[in-house]
Amino acid sequence: MTTFALPKLRVRGLWKTFDASRRGQAAPVALQDIDLDIADNAFVTLVGASGCGKSTLLRTLAGLETPSAGELSCDGRPIAGPGPERAMVFQHYSLYPWLTVAQNIRFSRELGRRREARSSAEVESALGRADALLRLMGLAHVANAFPSELSGGMQQRVAIARALMSRPHVLLMDEPFGALDAQTREVMHDLILHVHRLERTTIVFVTHDVEEAIYLGQRVVLMAPRPGRIDTVYDVPLPARRTQDMKLSAPFLALKGQVLARIRETAGMQTDLDLLARIAHAGDAAAVAE
Repeated sequence: MTTFALPKLRVRGLWKTFDASRRGQAAPVALQDIDLDIADNAFVTLVGASGCGKSTLLRTLAGLETPSAGELSCDGRPIAGPGPERAMVFQHYSLYPWLTVAQNIRFSRELGRRREARSSAEVESALGRADALLRLMGLAHVANAFPSELSGGMQQRVAIARALMSRPHVLLMDEPFGALDAQTREVMHDLILHVHRLERTTIVFVTHDVEEAIYLGQRVVLMAPRPGRIDTVYDVPLPARRTQDMKLSAPFLALKGQVLARIRETAGMQTDLDLLARIAHAGDAAAVAE
């Protein structure tokens, strides 16, 4: 008898509309009829043109947005709001400036400790977890520093460590490296892949950078805009352990070309480029005639 593993995340018939009644307009559709399964320990990246709804989908999975229709579940249980099994990392670090690095990482556990009685063993376990995350993220030497004393890349490491503190089953990441310079982004790419291997957390990662999406993801989900919907899902033909030089390989470049071309098509950018080319050609012709 064949058995099938339950997906870590399941989305069925998801619609999301935003209220525009006060402006006398029809409600804009942000997401239309989304179906998506994400397996346990998967690393899935979401890409697409602006307005395709990838961040809205991520926020709905986090329980920060309420679906207008459809069903979402994590480990077979309906998603009806935020939950400890799902952690979110945003582009902006949102660290507490009055807390040190170590205190920021332990913050969620501190809240839990105040809500209910904790045994000394549980407190010790939490401290051990925080120390392990400091080492994993390369932050042990700045454990007592404040966020203002850190670079952007290091602040984002703190935010990721804080999200991992409670051992979430799912890590949802909304363009977390978008504000970093190219060199720091590469370091963070290899770091998050290392974290994924060790923590075995399911990761859903939103990005506008196609190269980033392919390098990190086992699957790339391309969304189309107006309204936001899933257009194409690509399997990434790269080994699990990745190195930066793979970005120059033929399979990587071929997939990058396919994804970029499809994003342009779904966003109507090909038509815009053709129009610009015709305008430029007409302008050149007019200049010659003069």
